[in-house]
Amino acid sequence: MSKGSRKVNFIMKTIKNPILKGFHPDPSIVRVREDYYLATSTFEWWPGVRLHHSRDLIHWELLEYPLNRISQLDLRGVGPSQGIWAPCLTYEKGVFYLVYTVVKAFYCNMYDTENYLVTTRDIHGPWSEPIPLNNFGFDPSLFHDEDGRKYMVSMVTDHRVPKKYAGRLVLQEFDARQGKMVGPVKDIYRAEGIFLEGPHILKRNGWYYLFSADTGTGEGHGQTIQRSRDIWGPYEMYRPYDELREEGEAYSILTSRHHEDLLLQKAGHCDLVETQDGEWYAVHLCGRAASDRNPMDAPRFAGARRYMIGRETAIQKMRWTEDDWLVLEKGGNTPAEEVEAPLFVQKMSESRDSLETDHLCRNGEPLVRDDFDGEQLHLDYQSLRIPMDEHYLSLKERPGWLRMYGRSGLASRFSQSLIARRMTEYSMKAETCVDFEPEVFKQMAGLILMYDTDNYLYLHISHDEDVGKCITLLKAENKKYEYLMDYIPLESGRDVVLGLSLQGTEVQFFYGYRGEARHKAGPCLNASFLSDEACNEGWFTGTMIGICCQDLTGFGKYADFDWFTVGAQDR
Repeated sequence: MSKGSRKVNFIMKTIKNPILKGFHPDPSIVRVREDYYLATSTFEWWPGVRLHHSRDLIHWELLEYPLNRISQLDLRGVGPSQGIWAPCLTYEKGVFYLVYTVVKAFYCNMYDTENYLVTTRDIHGPWSEPIPLNNFGFDPSLFHDEDGRKYMVSMVTDHRVPKKYAGRLVLQEFDARQGKMVGPVKDIYRAEGIFLEGPHILKRNGWYYLFSADTGTGEGHGQTIQRSRDIWGPYEMYRPYDELREEGEAYSILTSRHHEDLLLQKAGHCDLVETQDGEWYAVHLCGRAASDRNPMDAPRFAGARRYMIGRETAIQKMRWTEDDWLVLEKGGNTPAEEVEAPLFVQKMSESRDSLETDHLCRNGEPLVRDDFDGEQLHLDYQSLRIPMDEHYLSLKERPGWLRMYGRSGLASRFSQSLIARRMTEYSMKAETCVDFEPEVFKQMAGLILMYDTDNYLYLHISHDEDVGKCITLLKAENKKYEYLMDYIPLESGRDVVLGLSLQGTEVQFFYGYRGEARHKAGPCLNASFLSDEACNEGWFTGTMIGICCQDLTGFGKYADFDWFTVGAQDR
């Protein structure tokens, strides 16, 4: 067994969904020999595109981010839920290809959807500088045909009022040698009613299959499949029988619509992979709903269920019918919470053998407690729009601590000192220890539960002219701000522990001195406004748990963090 690897004994024969919990939408998957790699969207969070690796489709390890240089990705100024959308990861002849969209303008008439390609021969990087592609719409996907030619398919945005078509997909050839799009651009799908996005093309038994997400990304989401003998079409849509399908709905081979009782909602936006044994699996996004709903007078999504965790990644086993259509292996068209594991995993489980699983990244292990003893941040952390270089933080200035320099405020789309990790369950806890001596009220540092720059709960240390060093709790809900507790004085020169406990959608914050009892900070709060459907601008990401520091004086007052823990807790 090689250094840095482990052996995993499998005693179960199923895969439990979701396979990637919390804010991992738009999955794209590829197999390279015995290794599976999966890419997901990151939107305004830096670095760009989450990559995971697996040997069994059950256990997944976080790898290095492919877009980790400003020269590759500049997200400064992008709005909530903009930035990196729907990456597509493919592989051919020793090269990994990653295409993706950088959304610069959304929630407007004319979207700016810039599509790019980066490549590498080593999944760990470095990845190339981006190659610009066409910008007709988002969700680009690269297809490698058997004759060596390559094509990119994407959806098409339409700023006209009204739109010419409800949904369109466009195809164009990509010349890898020249590094650019070439030849004609042609619509291969136009529809008056059924909206498609997230398209992928695959070829099997002489058929070109157009595998696309339908009906947005909410609870009506689904996945359709079409086919043609010619890559340029025309494509015929598979129309499976569904007794619950209503007039005008998409013909989805996977969907959660009409089944509000299912754990996995919003099922759709799939990608396919074939195992070593010829079995087929589809990865797809999904969501686990909270118990709360939007009020009926909400400005959008009135009465909709809320999804604090965001959109996650799940997996389903598929099969091909005798007439070459793709369907769920279990039958029907609804997602399953548990899925049969691949054949080679089951064989190893039955023989009680073990599968060697390489730790391809030295800090890819799941993170619960971070004592900041390393020389670089763990991969699980992401920041907003910009890399956290030495202008923002340091692990060297005070060994064993994370020093974070206060920069812009929490509404900034340019220069925040903030790192965060994903909320993955509806029962979570978090805690951090802070050494911070603010001098004015414009200097703050603390623990944050955050959806985006307009929506958060922030327990922080600051300074008040009358109270001195103090602690308070700030709530931002769609740009409405309020303090939820009075300023509580703190002793100077003492480390302060800040914590939170989340049960369902209720959160209680805590504070105390190192080594002493914790005290409640403010009331128990309903945090469900930190969700996809409740935010007025962004609604494609998920709730994050983070630590941050601001200094609105411009002098960069720093805070030192001794540890940061984030994990699930028993209900």
